[in-house]
Amino acid sequence: MGMTLLWALAIFLIVVGFAGTVLPGLPGIPLMLLGMVVAAWIDDFTRIGALVLVILGVLTALSIVIDFAAAALGARRVGASRQAIMGAVAGATVGMFFGLPGLILGPFVGAVAGELLARRRMAREDITAATKVGVGAWIGFAAGSVARLAVAFTMLGVFGTAWFVE
Repeated sequence: MGMTLLWALAIFLIVVGFAGTVLPGLPGIPLMLLGMVVAAWIDDFTRIGALVLVILGVLTALSIVIDFAAAALGARRVGASRQAIMGAVAGATVGMFFGLPGLILGPFVGAVAGELLARRRMAREDITAATKVGVGAWIGFAAGSVARLAVAFTMLGVFGTAWFVE
């Protein structure tokens, strides 16, 4: 592979990865990391060394934890049952296959369904409480999305600083 093609690959992975932090169905942060590793490799790890790669790897791991925990923590904060938290995680996971509507509704629907299953009743107060749990899950998911964007910008900053500042 020529150097130009490798650079195009690295840049493509970083750009698509960054877009994947807000677009459904793309593993955004891991793609960014892969692009940054390719760029570091092209440069023989001269500017981007082991320490920077470890920092970028830790940030990537953090983003994965954020992805799966955000909706669950939002639901937990409003007193959700264990089933609601599992439902929020399942809803977020399934929702990502249905585009933006799935990402928005998945954690909410999963948390509501889980809470209703835990309560085993469909009384008005149970539906109200389950809806509150669903809103908490959605707020947690939204906060996780903002945090994921912050991680992506941090990774770009770490990479750019290591690349351009010697």
